[in-house]
Amino acid sequence: MNFAIKALAALAQETRLAIFKLLVQTGESGLPAGQLAKQLDIPNATLSFHLKELVSAQLVIARQEGRFIYYSANFSTMNSLLGFLTENCCAGNPCSPVDIDCDETRN
Repeated sequence: MNFAIKALAALAQETRLAIFKLLVQTGESGLPAGQLAKQLDIPNATLSFHLKELVSAQLVIARQEGRFIYYSANFSTMNSLLGFLTENCCAGNPCSPVDIDCDETRN
């Protein structure tokens, strides 16, 4: 359960959630830090701070390639978190996906 608390705490911040969502969309190849900063319009120092938190929560993996550091979502941790959150879902009955309009949930 501690991993879930740490992961959810890391994602409970708007910038970190945006970084993680972009990395999930990008897939296993990930993105270099500079491209992440550019796409999200985040100053490098701010990006570095938030990436440190996501790496610490094991939601993001950093890898060096030449002069660049690439960041990618840690899909293993993400799937473990999803499993933890849904392990007792629906009183033990199979769950069916629900269509949620994300714009409506923001209001």
